[in-house]
Amino acid sequence: MSSSPLRLSFLAFVEHARVEGNRSRDLQEGLELFELAEDLGYDVGYVRHRHLEPYLSAPLPFLAAAGQRTRRLGLGVSVTAIRFENPARLAEEAATVDLLTGGRLHLGLSSGYANNEGTFGQAYGAVDGALREVVDRRVARFVQAISGEAISVADEQVSFAAAGTPLAVQPFSPGLRDRIAYGAGSLASAERTGRQGLGLQLSTLNTESNGASFEQTQLECIRAYRAEHVRATGRPGHVSVSRQILPVTSEQDAADLEWLLERDRTRQAEQAAGTSPFQFGKVPSGSPEEIAEALSGDVALREADELVLALPFDHPARVVRRILAVVAEEVAPALGRKAVA
Repeated sequence: MSSSPLRLSFLAFVEHARVEGNRSRDLQEGLELFELAEDLGYDVGYVRHRHLEPYLSAPLPFLAAAGQRTRRLGLGVSVTAIRFENPARLAEEAATVDLLTGGRLHLGLSSGYANNEGTFGQAYGAVDGALREVVDRRVARFVQAISGEAISVADEQVSFAAAGTPLAVQPFSPGLRDRIAYGAGSLASAERTGRQGLGLQLSTLNTESNGASFEQTQLECIRAYRAEHVRATGRPGHVSVSRQILPVTSEQDAADLEWLLERDRTRQAEQAAGTSPFQFGKVPSGSPEEIAEALSGDVALREADELVLALPFDHPARVVRRILAVVAEEVAPALGRKAVA
């Protein structure tokens, strides 16, 4: 674990519906959430990236707008599926947003939806070859582009450079390369991320289980990732872990969060019965003290650098804002984070 204090961040579903005229009320509520998070002292605000759904399909323009309404808060994506991206174009847009926001962009990458190629291929074009190989090539190309390395050579038809001139993506934003991460769900993916010299993002689910607990499985991923990252770069790398946290301090909280609490009970029962295709950690819930105690016993979180609060979807803004506030003001101080004055 890093010697610096645990970074506290959040991950939100931002919708783009409720369009009136040329404005979306949901997008405005998303921007207001980022403003609140900065006031509460969060370090980074991440948004989920979705396609063909009611949630953000173009997070970088949203984060550019959020950057104009905040001063300090980091602005992140968790995660952008590289399967749908042209790496050079993504590098151009990411660097532009990073410069517009004063070096605050944190971009997480992933492979994409391997089991839904029939649907997404219709919209975004079919993948030429095995998805894993395509993803590895695109990640490498993106890292090359975001690092300012040449990705093309001018020929005689180019008017802005002499033939033979190496050309790099523009603009270039110094420091952005160190804020690129990859979302891994398995040990092999975590090791590959370390070899690529990227940051590691672990979510609220594991795509594989070796019989150990959810947290122990993630701890093994963290340690394997760090070993590979050290071999590749000489540095241990940055690790973030996402946890859904559900503070319940009143009857209203219990009513607002009942569906999520029941879903957690169902998932835990399925895992105990061996019928779940994925591995989920038990959601910390209850009083702030109970939640802090559960998080303190999380062996993966102990070795991470960043705790990302995974906010729920399809809940009213007041519910999401309350969770954000309670975690910052009552849970985080018990974990060693100073409350915002």
